[in-house]
Amino acid sequence: MRAILQRVSSASVTVDHRVVGSIGPGFLILLGVAHTDKFAQIEWLIDKIVGLRVFPDSDGKMNLSLEDMGYAALVVSQFTLYADCRKGRRPSFVNAAAPGVAEPLYVQFCEELARKGVSVERGRFGAHMDVQLVNDGPVTILLDTPEGM
Repeated sequence: MRAILQRVSSASVTVDHRVVGSIGPGFLILLGVAHTDKFAQIEWLIDKIVGLRVFPDSDGKMNLSLEDMGYAALVVSQFTLYADCRKGRRPSFVNAAAPGVAEPLYVQFCEELARKGVSVERGRFGAHMDVQLVNDGPVTILLDTPEGM
């Protein structure tokens, strides 16, 4: 499982000219699911995301977490995070999970993140989405779950 975290002042997702998810400060999480991913990756990734200290403290140092701040998360499924561009000019997505595998893990990820006390908004799985964000910092972090989980 792979996630790109963008620390945001605000973010929203629009589908068919209608906002389907919106947050103020927190993380925009672009979530990619590989065909080999299981529940263990979800638990590891959520623990890392919730506790990652990338929000500024009173001295301006990145020392506070999403949990510390009580901020929200907007989670957007993005299979293109598993694009393999090493050959040719058209990306291969063979490492990305098929929708039937990815969607339940995406839903479970969102539910588990909410169980950790994070206010969670979502994009719409499989839809063409317009994502808007105000990247705060900018701070953008790439998280890959460890091999062999």
